[in-house]
Amino acid sequence: MNFSLSDEHKLIQKTSRDFAIKELLPGAVERDEKKIWPKEAISKMSKLGFMGIMTDTKYNGGGMDTIAYTIAMEEVARVDASASVVMSVNNSLVCAILSKYGNEQQKEKYLKVLASGEKIGAFSLSEPQSGSDASNMLTFAVKKDQNYILNGTKNWVTNGINSDICMVFALTKKGIGHKGISCFIVEKEYDGFETGKPENKLGIRSSDTCELYFDNVKIPQENLIGNEGDGFKIALETLDGGRIGIASQALGIAKASLDASISYSKDREQFGKPISSFQGVQFKIADMSIGIDAARLLIQKAAWAKDNKMNYSILASQAKVFASEVAMKAAIDCVQIHGGYGYIRETGVERLMRDAKITQIYEGTSEIQRVVIARSLLK
Repeated sequence: MNFSLSDEHKLIQKTSRDFAIKELLPGAVERDEKKIWPKEAISKMSKLGFMGIMTDTKYNGGGMDTIAYTIAMEEVARVDASASVVMSVNNSLVCAILSKYGNEQQKEKYLKVLASGEKIGAFSLSEPQSGSDASNMLTFAVKKDQNYILNGTKNWVTNGINSDICMVFALTKKGIGHKGISCFIVEKEYDGFETGKPENKLGIRSSDTCELYFDNVKIPQENLIGNEGDGFKIALETLDGGRIGIASQALGIAKASLDASISYSKDREQFGKPISSFQGVQFKIADMSIGIDAARLLIQKAAWAKDNKMNYSILASQAKVFASEVAMKAAIDCVQIHGGYGYIRETGVERLMRDAKITQIYEGTSEIQRVVIARSLLK
C-alpha cells in the first residue's frame, strides 16, 4: 500500500496551493464580509482547469482522477471555502452528471463549456418543503409536444445567481414518489426562469445561494438526462461523489485552522512564554492534527474506490461526516486559541468557524449520512 502522492498529484497540490495563496487570499475577509462573488478568481481557476478536473479531456476537462480533485479542493478551501464550493458544485454535481449520464449531444453542447469554465453550473434538488426528504418535491414538468413545461420553486441553490446552466430535478409523473423524478438541463436564458435574492448566510458568504423560480419554462425534450424517472437515482449517485468534494472542503478548513493555531500560539506570549508551551493549547493542536490526517485517509480511500469503479457510497458518507466534524471542532478550537482576537473579523479565523458549519449540513446532513451508514451495516 503506497501512501505517497504521485508526481501528478504533487503538481496539482503545488499549483492549487500557489493559486489559492496568490489569487484567493488577498481580499478573502472583505469578500466574505461584503458577499462578493470571486468572479476574477473563478475565471483564473477555469484557466487552470479546476472547473472540470475529473472530466475527460475530450470534453475540455482535466482528465484527472478523484484523488487529484480532492487535493485541489483541500488547497483551495484552505484559503477560501466560498471559492471551493463553486468549484465543487461545477465538478462533482454538474460535470459529473453530464459525464456519466449525458448523451453525446448533451456532452458536446453543455459539458465542454462547463468543464472549461466558460459556463458555470448549478445543481437544483432541494425545495422549501423537501430538504433531506428530496423525494417530497412539488416542482413538476409536463410533456407538451417536443418540450417539457416546468413549474415550481427550488431553494438552497449554490451558484444559483452566477450560473449559466442548471441541473434541475422535477416530477414528470405524480403519485409514484421518487420513481416519478426526472433530471433536466435548464439554461438560465429560458423564458420564465428567475432567480431569487441571495441568501444572507452564516458562512461561505462570498458564494451565492438563492431560490430558483420556474414559471412555465419551456425545456426542449433533448435536455432530459437519461429517461423519465431516472432523476432520483441520478441525484443520489451524484451526491455520493459530491460528498467526497465537501469532505475535502472541510479538510481544507480544518487544515487552515491548524495552520493559524500553530502560527498564533508560537507568537502570542502570556505569563512570559509563548502559549504554545502550555499543555492545554498543545492538546488542541495535537487533536487537530490527528483528526486532519484521519479525515484525509478516509477521503482518499473513498476517492480511490470511486476511481476503481467500486461501491463508494458508504465511504463517501463516512468521509463527509468525519471530515466535517473535524473541521467544526478544529475551527472552534482555533478561535479559542486566539482568544478575543479570534472573535473579531479582521483576524479571519472566525470565518473558518462559520464556514465549517455548512459542511455538516449541505449535500446531506451528518444525521442523514449516519442513517445511510447504519442502514448499510444493518441490512
